[in-house]
Amino acid sequence: MIQVDLLILNAAQVITCASPDGPKRGEAMTDVGLITDGTVAVADGEIVAVGPTVDLQADYNAHQTIDAGGKVVCPGFVDPHTHVVYAGDRVGEFELRIKGASYMEIMAAGGGIVSTMRATRAASVEQLAAETRPRLAAMLKLGTTTAEVKTGYGLDTDSELNMLKAIESLDQNQPIDLVPTFLGAHAIPPEYKDRTDAFTDLVVEEMLPQAAAWYKNSSFGRRNWPFFNDVFCEQNAFDLVQSRRVLETGLALDIPAKIHVDEFTSMGGVTLAVELNAISADHLDVTTPEERERLANSSTVGVVLPAVNINLGSAHFADARALVDAGVALALSTDINPGSAPCPSMPLVMAMACRYQKLLPAEAMNAGAINAAHAIGLGDRVGSIEVGKQADLLIVDVPDYRHLAYQFGGNLVERVIKRGNLRY
Repeated sequence: MIQVDLLILNAAQVITCASPDGPKRGEAMTDVGLITDGTVAVADGEIVAVGPTVDLQADYNAHQTIDAGGKVVCPGFVDPHTHVVYAGDRVGEFELRIKGASYMEIMAAGGGIVSTMRATRAASVEQLAAETRPRLAAMLKLGTTTAEVKTGYGLDTDSELNMLKAIESLDQNQPIDLVPTFLGAHAIPPEYKDRTDAFTDLVVEEMLPQAAAWYKNSSFGRRNWPFFNDVFCEQNAFDLVQSRRVLETGLALDIPAKIHVDEFTSMGGVTLAVELNAISADHLDVTTPEERERLANSSTVGVVLPAVNINLGSAHFADARALVDAGVALALSTDINPGSAPCPSMPLVMAMACRYQKLLPAEAMNAGAINAAHAIGLGDRVGSIEVGKQADLLIVDVPDYRHLAYQFGGNLVERVIKRGNLRY
């Protein structure tokens, strides 16, 4: 018999989300790779076998065995767009929105991102990490095992670098694997009011070169872990020309591109993302049919963020159904942040996407796992249960994976296994 570290036996369903040739698109989104009465074998933190229990049980002997009879085993969720590192909160703005103020009105009045900027600038690296750690713990309990994390609340060079340092510290001191993204071009700080071109100069001439130098000397750079450069392409933020400058500067520094685009205004940002081979284009709430087709015919993953729409009280959502039907490689994310989406739960996002964006549970599952992994450059390592991949696994206390989207408001995740070790 083959000796392994862990054997998870007799799962009612093993949901593999297997997709060896890249992210899922179109009809493939409805296939979750379901194995009835399945087993997963793990050794040295990696998946070494997956299949029906009857086929695997006789071949493997494990140091630890978990009988998952009656329950679902699926990949750990990947959250590909988060702003989880910050200081303070914006609960007061939550009340202002209820009273009728829009997100953009609050931002124009000096609130929004700038409010979090003030708290973040005043915080040390240690304080940022300390305030963020409980949020990551909540995400882990809800099944997230890998997450992208953006800067963007410092908006000056030193504070943005402090955010990167906090992300590195958190990556080393809690279970979720973190992928850093530099978002110096997130908003215009007060000292650059009405001088967006000058702030763009600061981002491209000073911030990005220093971020690139930080990465090369960081634990991420030493192990060739992904690192991205992002920009908020939107009215009252960065226009298309400024966004191009930011992303092209990053590419010249060997930092691949991401982009916040089409959240409130369609400005041609999807076309820019496709032209620059961005790994993802995120939000897509007002993307035009023409740009949707361009996205579908590219390698760029489209990321939709329904928790934002819910939190802002909006009845309008990104047309995820049309995106999938067009052939876009679609991913889901929480966008966890203090202003527009204080939501740590990928299962809740899946539930929203099914109800308001007309995704099927299978499509939501793939969007929150394998496609989300591809949206942060880790599709070859996480996001599915396939031999050779990292053993990031969930045991969910339901007999059918569709309950993850069908039920909402609680937590169905019973156990979280990260790199083969039980972490929750």
